[in-house]
Amino acid sequence: MGIYTTLPENIQEVDVIIAGGGTAGCILTSRLADADPGLSILLIEHGPNNQGNPLVSHPLLWRANLQPGSGTNMYYQGKHESQLADRGIAVAAGGILGGGSSINFSIYARAQATDYDAWNVKGWSADDLRPFMNKAEKYYGDGDKEDHGSDGPIQVSSGTYRHTEMEKSFISAMNQVGYPEIRDLHNLRDNNGVSHSLKYVSIDGKRQDAAHAYLHPKLQDGQHENLHVLVESQVVKVLFSKEGKRATGVEYRTNPAFRKDAKQNGTREVKARKLVILCCGTLGNPGILERSGVGDPEILRKAGVPIVADVPGVGQEYQDHQVLAYHYKSSVPQEGTSDLPFLDPPASIERLLASNDNKILGWNGFDASGKLRPSEAEVDALGPDFRRAWDRDYKAVPSKPLAAIMLLSGYFGDPRTVPQGSYTCLGLYNAYPYSRGHVHITGPDPDDPLDFQTGFLADAHALDLKIHTWAYKKQREAARRMATYRGELVGHHPAVAAAPAPDDRSAIAYTADDDAAIAAWVRENVTTCWHGLGTCKIGAVVDERLDVYGVRGLKVADLSVAPGNVAANTNNTALAIGERAADIVVRELGMGAQG
Repeated sequence: MGIYTTLPENIQEVDVIIAGGGTAGCILTSRLADADPGLSILLIEHGPNNQGNPLVSHPLLWRANLQPGSGTNMYYQGKHESQLADRGIAVAAGGILGGGSSINFSIYARAQATDYDAWNVKGWSADDLRPFMNKAEKYYGDGDKEDHGSDGPIQVSSGTYRHTEMEKSFISAMNQVGYPEIRDLHNLRDNNGVSHSLKYVSIDGKRQDAAHAYLHPKLQDGQHENLHVLVESQVVKVLFSKEGKRATGVEYRTNPAFRKDAKQNGTREVKARKLVILCCGTLGNPGILERSGVGDPEILRKAGVPIVADVPGVGQEYQDHQVLAYHYKSSVPQEGTSDLPFLDPPASIERLLASNDNKILGWNGFDASGKLRPSEAEVDALGPDFRRAWDRDYKAVPSKPLAAIMLLSGYFGDPRTVPQGSYTCLGLYNAYPYSRGHVHITGPDPDDPLDFQTGFLADAHALDLKIHTWAYKKQREAARRMATYRGELVGHHPAVAAAPAPDDRSAIAYTADDDAAIAAWVRENVTTCWHGLGTCKIGAVVDERLDVYGVRGLKVADLSVAPGNVAANTNNTALAIGERAADIVVRELGMGAQG
């Protein structure tokens, strides 16, 4: 039992191998260990241990995790795409134990019940998943008792700090443009309004990542001698029996990011008597499957990989919420915003950490959010193609939002790159993007470049672009009604001619030239929301039991299996998938149900 950077020689075979120590991987490992302490489990994580890392523990420091060289993330570089002004978007993913839950913004957000029902998969409806969502959380917010969990390992609270002036200003402004305040925006039902936000933060201000909540307690309780965690190691591929195409283990290597001699030292193998489960994420799982010979035969042939199973859906249908951030000057002192640790880093971070009672460290800067739908007139203004899409996909489903909006008290980025001052950021993403991308290998080696295309804004009728055009106008109306508003940050907005006088609260009228300027801005600035999913989805790559088609003894369990998008930050869905997957595996291995 323990966390290793080099696996002891005596551990050459275990019952279950879990590849990937992100949200779902940590949950699976913990729940299986609880169900049967005698079950030997090996979790392999490509990043380092997260325990004791202040960038993980303190929610306020989330921005530091997105910096290259932080040691907590990894980047997947997308190809340059013409519809993105010939840009290539780099997508960050969790590169540390706990995965995305260790480096994300700690925003508590749930999807809509209709999102899961639309998956149309047995065992994965909203009614099926709600018990698993509740099982994961200990909820300290408003809402009806039956909608949330009360004794789960993940605390959901306000943390130790809120900027009440800013959030009240935002909610009041959103009310003025037609969006009411909703008591509990995350009950899976309510929509088209705004609410005060909660966080995946404990009541004493610590991030609630899956590793600290689920995994570390099992490693420290002295009751799970057969639980092993190998960090700083990469799974290269799954091994299969020559007869029957059964997964028998994995081939892995030390992560070259942590050991310069990793490539020279080659790979090792470890066997699995019962099961291999891939939890390496939306951008990680397709490469492992394809290097293992599972995927589209044409892609495998081009990459020089022998075919084990013809599963053409592997790596296809990548989607991600596409986000844009708009910045406004604020009357709030900069020292009271989430910029505080980054005014003079690392010195400012060190001063905060040296303080024994600094409640602001338990804040993520996000105190209010909303889920938004347009009016019928606004739908018509987006043109006939959008009207047809709206009537088909949204009109009869009032619980389905078109976009999500989030308030950040501070500048979304390095505050030293903009003029000295205090800023507010409104971030928006399209809830159900129409565009799709892909991720595939180009060769058999894990160091061969990936063929990764985000596909952002590439849908046939430019529907995603129209959604962002509408969202820009909507948030701009709200921003200038905030009591803290002191003007737009020049250079951080589209170059539109439409600009009202400071005291004018009438709706802004935009010209066709303005719409073209907004569209150009979106193409030049839209980026990832780090909410990727769907590249190994149920029905295309795995069945409802998460078994990979065409082989035996191999499952996939994380956001990559989601058949469709969800109208929320995706960590909550990852938690639900992890809990649901654990229940499936526990039952299949004859260890009973996870109640």
